[in-house]
Amino acid sequence: MLAIGAAALLLAACGSDAEPDGGETTTGGGATGGEDVSIGLITKTETNPFFVTMREVAADYADEQGVELTALAGAFDGDNEGQVQAMEDLIAQGVDGIMITPNNSTGVLSAIEQARAQGIVVIALDTATEPADAVDATFATDNLEAGRLQGAYVRAALGEEEPALIMLDGTAGGTVDTFRHDGFLEGFGVEEGDAAILGVENTQGDQNNAQTAMENLLQRNPGVNAVYTINEPAARGAYAALEAQGLTDQVVIGSIDGGCQGVQDVADGRYAATVMQFPAEMVRQGMDAVIEAAGGGEAPSGFVDTGSVVITDDPVEGIESETTEWGLENCWG
Repeated sequence: MLAIGAAALLLAACGSDAEPDGGETTTGGGATGGEDVSIGLITKTETNPFFVTMREVAADYADEQGVELTALAGAFDGDNEGQVQAMEDLIAQGVDGIMITPNNSTGVLSAIEQARAQGIVVIALDTATEPADAVDATFATDNLEAGRLQGAYVRAALGEEEPALIMLDGTAGGTVDTFRHDGFLEGFGVEEGDAAILGVENTQGDQNNAQTAMENLLQRNPGVNAVYTINEPAARGAYAALEAQGLTDQVVIGSIDGGCQGVQDVADGRYAATVMQFPAEMVRQGMDAVIEAAGGGEAPSGFVDTGSVVITDDPVEGIESETTEWGLENCWG
């Protein structure tokens, strides 16, 4: 399901479209800080803009630091088997470090254990493993806090209205999904099973799935006034379903990601706010940690929060935020 690129690709090709089950190898020719260091990056997919950004930043930074990068991905969101195969391929290559965004927080543990037993530094990006210490370190958004910020904003934006909430989750079994969901409920001020929650559906973070899920939920719950979304593709799907029913004016949609397209969606009024993440920082800090460890320095450990910021043009009291103008200047930086 996965293949490792057999030849070094030019840097300009690293951001180009590729088959979802393909791999890319970039040999950096820039700085000398990472000479003879090889790093593998395994993302959930190659098509989600969030992971496309990660791969592009990793390719640029590999060239800047003079390290060899092999980028692989699952064929689809939830392709745990594909990620395990990618781990095994990188172990066979003998890379110095592997950075992975796990599709499932427990599904790749045996492959991670195998890699670490071979002396390979393993870093989780964006999605924590369970247990967290299965990897050397995690560089990610504090997703519980990001969810809490989304929930607090959406609830405040409702004002005096009684909440009628629909939740569009991602993929069951991942810590990102769990933390964002739980954080939203905390920030929104309700508990699981509360009567204010009209319906919950998994969307795999996919726009088409989210639109279908929202259409189905609206048939039973046309009085919805608040929508939680796991990410911006899900938010776009929710908006499309609401727009088709002429319900956009009655609903506050919140999201998490902070990609340039998502920020523009907020500016255009498709949803009220998004919580920006910084995947570029996850990648750069993760690669720095591998380079340091490979050079005989201290190995990375623990959780590193790479930050989150509410982006909206309709600020609410008590929640710090930035405008979409700021967001477009800093998206996913």
